[in-house]
Amino acid sequence: MWQFWIISAGVFLILESITTGFLVFWFSIGSLFALVTSFLTDSIIVQTAVFVISSTILIFATRKFANKFEEKEEEQKITNSIVGKEGKVTITIEPIENKGQVRVGGETWSATSKNDTVIKEGTKVLVQDVDGVKAIVTPIN
Repeated sequence: MWQFWIISAGVFLILESITTGFLVFWFSIGSLFALVTSFLTDSIIVQTAVFVISSTILIFATRKFANKFEEKEEEQKITNSIVGKEGKVTITIEPIENKGQVRVGGETWSATSKNDTVIKEGTKVLVQDVDGVKAIVTPIN
């Protein structure tokens, strides 16, 4: 029966490489625990129980960590999606007073200018970078 568990571990690893949820990986580890158990007992019920219990424990123990990782990854995708895009200043950008907003692709972002210059409302700008939740922009001439 150990052959089944090693094949299932490999299949779960391949599936994990295709998905992005960091969930199927723990089934692979559970398969490895069941593989070790298969050397200690021939009972399929015990092996399956070890697989199910160990996989479940690992999923619940690491879910919080995986969620934090996924949130950061999603946040990074959102911020990177506006870099290089054009927008329009909706509230005058005044870097010294830490004020200003731009509208980019239907979203409103807090903004500051790249060279700490004032950019008037209505000016078209190009997003150069994102720092936290602030778009760093330069005016388009």
